[in-house]
Amino acid sequence: MTEQSAKKRVGESAGKSALAHEERVFRARWDRHKDELRQLFNGLYQDEPRFQEFAENLHRYYLQRDPDLRARDIICESYPEWYKQNNMMGMMFYINNFAKNMEGVRKKIPYLKETGINYIHLMPFLKSPKGRSDGGYAVADFRCVQPELGTIEDLRRLTRDCHDNGINICMDFVMNHTSEDHEWAKKAKAGDPEYQARYFFYDNDTIPKLFEQTVPQVFPTTAPGNFTWLDDVKKYVMTSFYPYQWDLNYRNPVVFCEMMYNFLFLANCGIDIIRLDAVPYIWKELYTTCRNLPQVHTLVRMMRIVGEIVCPGVLLLGEVVMEPAKVVPYFGTVEKPECHMLYNVTTMATTWHTVATRQTHLLKKQLDIVNALPKDYVFLNYLRCHDDIGWGLDLDTLREEGINETAHKNYLNDFFRGYAGSSNSRGELYNYDPVTQDGRFCGTTASMCGIERAGFEQNEGMMQQAIRLDVMLHACLFMESGIPVIYSGDEVAQVNDYSYKNDPDKAADSRYIHRGPMDWKRAERRKIPGTVEYRVYTALQKLEEIRRTEKVFVTYADCYTLPTWEDAILCIVREYQGEKIIGLFNYSETDRMAWIDEEDGQYQNLITGEIREAKAVGVPAYGFCYLKRIPQKKDGE
Repeated sequence: MTEQSAKKRVGESAGKSALAHEERVFRARWDRHKDELRQLFNGLYQDEPRFQEFAENLHRYYLQRDPDLRARDIICESYPEWYKQNNMMGMMFYINNFAKNMEGVRKKIPYLKETGINYIHLMPFLKSPKGRSDGGYAVADFRCVQPELGTIEDLRRLTRDCHDNGINICMDFVMNHTSEDHEWAKKAKAGDPEYQARYFFYDNDTIPKLFEQTVPQVFPTTAPGNFTWLDDVKKYVMTSFYPYQWDLNYRNPVVFCEMMYNFLFLANCGIDIIRLDAVPYIWKELYTTCRNLPQVHTLVRMMRIVGEIVCPGVLLLGEVVMEPAKVVPYFGTVEKPECHMLYNVTTMATTWHTVATRQTHLLKKQLDIVNALPKDYVFLNYLRCHDDIGWGLDLDTLREEGINETAHKNYLNDFFRGYAGSSNSRGELYNYDPVTQDGRFCGTTASMCGIERAGFEQNEGMMQQAIRLDVMLHACLFMESGIPVIYSGDEVAQVNDYSYKNDPDKAADSRYIHRGPMDWKRAERRKIPGTVEYRVYTALQKLEEIRRTEKVFVTYADCYTLPTWEDAILCIVREYQGEKIIGLFNYSETDRMAWIDEEDGQYQNLITGEIREAKAVGVPAYGFCYLKRIPQKKDGE
């Protein structure tokens, strides 16, 4: 045997051995989950042959998974708490706004690392029609990137480089609907009954009217109703969001299977966290609200199982924009988990309510609810995101206090537009309904804190106050139970962008006011002492450093609030393995006193270095402090 042929045989033997190992890994995962997956699948669809085909395709996608991604899966399986650590820090952005395209994002990896980011949420980047995409949420092709942003290979290159630099990638998986330009929709519109069965098509308005009796409208002013008449087909199609977004029919097993294949294709491109967009809406049932139905949880549980079989390193992030009672079920149970993470939407809205009212009791109650949940539950916390602020507050508590819902929401909207309550905020309403007087609010964090107005008026006193408020809110965000996520530009106090009004495709949607392009000239000013950008950026970096180095910030630490006997001051405490940090946050523009009385020794202010007791703590206007308990020396030490 020649040396060359010997090497070839050794290589073939090693390849077979590696393949055999991969088969054993898959088989072990499959055997662990197959019975439950079959039961759930057939419970919905009663279609064993299709289940067998589904199982074969799961195996195929597993074999197509890159060896480096499979290696990451093994690490994540062996260390399932990896995403619950105190070093997790997220940023979300639109690729074109942040760096023009995927190659641009790749070149900005050093900036992300400098900023302390190790998790980026890429806003929708899959192919969607210009002007009819709702910001990319009307997907025309789940396996194609918008051409101006790059290609699938560019996506793979970006995820590889991010992984090499310790950065995880999140993307939106728009599973409730497709664009009317999707291949399925085009075939349905052409009259193909197989593809019409993947949506909700009706020859007349009898059934649509029945749905409308119980199904709320998502956008009553900009897209009223839940159905759209297609004149060229002479049929109605269900469109819960916009007329160009056709709801998928998950009663059809083909829809679930094909969407899961799209899910796995994207996971195999290197995506680490898949955000399930509008997940409460995915199952439709007559005579219901078509929200949060039991079948939704069956589908999400199957998605979790599929992930644990094929790509256990991939996390599910549920987008459930509802109050905690309706959000929490999407975690599933300890025995049968669903989403790994969920958004803490109500806390975000309540935080801004607290800014406008200077009253912290509603926010304290909201945090107490979250803190009482099992520590396995991980929330993503944020001050602002790509979307509007809907005032989804604890209305029952407000009513008990004699507060009228409509009047209060009007006050909040007026406050953040700068019309009421001695406010310096700037922003705009979104989807305001003059009949119900219901509306949502749009604006960047910096503009809502007053940085825009202060800069426009060149008022340094006002600017100091606005920066203090901005930093305090981030400090409070970092103390909450979960993972903090900032919106791109917040780290350098980027303000509202009114240029969207000049773009015909955006002018009608005021949400673009806070979706402006990243101002890299502003970002460069973060290096110049004394600038607004420097003052905000360095303050946030200090907070991130504290969070990374203090172990009490792991998501599974004990987290609770304390009464302060001062309406404007919120107190959050974190404890873990004998260490304790108290956070105090003043939501008022005047100095206040927190009447806490902790009898457990001396504390150090992690911001100023001051040593003191945690008793009767003065907190300056829009100020905060992190007080860390100093370990007491034992006798003989």
